[in-house]
Amino acid sequence: MLKFLFMILFMIPLSLNKKNFWMVQNFLFFMMFLMILFFSFNYYFLKISYFLGMDLLSYGLVILTVWICSLMMISSSSIYLNNNNIKYFILMIILLLMFLYLSFFSMNIFLFYLFFESSLIPTLFLILGWGYQPERLQAGIYLLFYTLFASLPLLFSIFYIYKNLFFLDMFMYMFSSVFYFFFYLSMIFAFFVKMPMFIVHLWLPKAHVEAPVAGSMILAGILLKLGGYGLLRIFPLLLFFGMKYNFFFISISLVGGVLISFICLCQIDLKSLIAYSSVAHMGIVLSGLLTFSYWGLSGSFTLMLAHGLCSSGLFCLANMSYERMGSRSLMINKGMLNFLPSLSLWWFLLCAGNMAAPPTLNLLGEISLLNSIIYWSFNSMILLSLISFFSAAYSLYLFSLSQQGKFYSASYSFFNIYLREYMVLFFHWFPLNFLILKSSICFFWLF
Repeated sequence: MLKFLFMILFMIPLSLNKKNFWMVQNFLFFMMFLMILFFSFNYYFLKISYFLGMDLLSYGLVILTVWICSLMMISSSSIYLNNNNIKYFILMIILLLMFLYLSFFSMNIFLFYLFFESSLIPTLFLILGWGYQPERLQAGIYLLFYTLFASLPLLFSIFYIYKNLFFLDMFMYMFSSVFYFFFYLSMIFAFFVKMPMFIVHLWLPKAHVEAPVAGSMILAGILLKLGGYGLLRIFPLLLFFGMKYNFFFISISLVGGVLISFICLCQIDLKSLIAYSSVAHMGIVLSGLLTFSYWGLSGSFTLMLAHGLCSSGLFCLANMSYERMGSRSLMINKGMLNFLPSLSLWWFLLCAGNMAAPPTLNLLGEISLLNSIIYWSFNSMILLSLISFFSAAYSLYLFSLSQQGKFYSASYSFFNIYLREYMVLFFHWFPLNFLILKSSICFFWLF
């Protein structure tokens, strides 16, 4: 695994010359294809070197990370064309990729925590340095303090594990358990904020709305998944209290999913609507994960991958509209079918993915999560049916309001879409719809 780490490290000197923008992006694609070739689909920890190792769970998320990072660079070419501190921008993306790579491949839970927190710093700089409005300072502070406040108890819990169990390796947790309620709370709270769970989700819409397109893509695509990944890794330690108290957090997530769906239907900001829909989807992922059933755990992994691709693609589309219209308001971005008819197809395809229409990977994830949550409690059927219905409602609301209707009279009719932008959208949509043909991989890592 160190060979890929060194490949990322040696990209840092390349970032010091702005002419290497496309070279770095091509290297990222090349690295991803090498990773696909080198992996044998096994559900044990493989390729162990020093503190790094991977199984199917971390492998899937790292492939998604490298994929999204390379697409971030293609979709941010306006920063390149305007020469907006391009060297530092490439550096931030490479550092973020390195920290995420180390987070997902660390087998030591303290090092996972260290890189998990380190990934905040490049994200914060992306929002503060290349964000749009002056409110980005407030959004950055929200992001930083929500996450840091929740993470300190996790650090103390990790020290406690080492003091009592004398090891920090994640694959050893299946042989041990800890029986303290405050330990259970402090271990999971940091990951709940990162996912984010309803009530502690307020940092997410702010960060999304103020971030540049690259920041939104990495936030929606990867950083939310760090919370789910952390929960999947630490729950073997917390089975005793998890079986007792998880019902409380499942209830909050399901009720929160319904309330957030109502909030989505009130939004008139494109990015805000997509950000709130992420919170609703993560509510279902969290609920399925907390049921501890086979369907729930593997379904949460599947939906994390699917949501990473789908939500990132929607943020790309919102950015394309913003670059042409100068506004993210749905009142101004109406009737785009008249101006950008070819982009309308991509809006439809990705909105269909957002509402879990077949044949997307979202459908497989949601079906398995619905199975697990209904098996856990039949009463949850009411909330789940509402979440599924409103998921379709706000996706259709987003599509119909942005594409149909009378267009804004100040728009002019020679907008065009670049080949580069079609390529970004295709690279989001293609794996989202075709991974379902090899969906058994998403369910194998649990054996």
